[in-house]
Amino acid sequence: MNRWLRNGLLVVAGIAGTLVVGGYGRVYQGWFVDAREPEAISALLRPHDEVLRPDGAGPFPAALLFHGCGGIRSFTHDWAARLRDQGFLSVIVDSYAGRNLAWEDVCSGRALLGAERAGDVLVSLDDVRLRPDVDPDRIVLIGWSHGSWAVMDLLALDPPQNLPWNLSRAPADGLAGVSATVLFYPYCGVAAHSPGDWSSDARSLILLADRDSIAPAEDCRAVAEALREQGRPVDLHSYDVEHGFDAPDYSTGPNEHYDSEATADARARVAAFLAPLVDATP
Repeated sequence: MNRWLRNGLLVVAGIAGTLVVGGYGRVYQGWFVDAREPEAISALLRPHDEVLRPDGAGPFPAALLFHGCGGIRSFTHDWAARLRDQGFLSVIVDSYAGRNLAWEDVCSGRALLGAERAGDVLVSLDDVRLRPDVDPDRIVLIGWSHGSWAVMDLLALDPPQNLPWNLSRAPADGLAGVSATVLFYPYCGVAAHSPGDWSSDARSLILLADRDSIAPAEDCRAVAEALREQGRPVDLHSYDVEHGFDAPDYSTGPNEHYDSEATADARARVAAFLAPLVDATP
């Protein structure tokens, strides 16, 4: 069976199973997620960060990169390098290494749903703001698939009003400093909080795959339209491709899902979308 299709079925089955037990948020949170202080999540994540820093003293705009459920791949490093070359201090956040998680557990929905991993996003945001070489008012959150799910859930939860499941409290500055989000083929279906209201006015670029069998594009298209109705600045573009279209090392066969034309277009769109943050004066 095609790996992406298999993984997608695992995600649906895992989430559906959680829902059948009764009330996915309460049950999942009660059984599997320990709410920790932000400092504990930071200690879990920071030793495994990969930081790519531009030349010079800064302060630089920062880009936090959140991988998909398959983990960090070579294309993740490629995106981080491109962002560094554009002028961003890029941080690849590994949500698995400190937890000893296997991708199968996350892709199946058995561990680390979006509302839990949203805490990783919030704590990483708080930590990067403290760096002396980062402008705390120019931060972009970038996610792929499961990573985008986590970013979108964070914005919909709007802490401290609603906390990510793995946090006992929100960092003092909350979502301050988030200027933009870039979201590749996110999951917006069952168990996602993203269809709710967002309080953040950060600009969002959502890149969808119309033939996506893992995270159906229509779910996120509906979210984007709802956000626009709320007055949120959302740019949306879709490609006639499949999930993981920008990831040549993320399929079961040679370039099975990778699409070089869509990837080149996405690179150009992301660079143009983020250019104002590089050009802004700290």
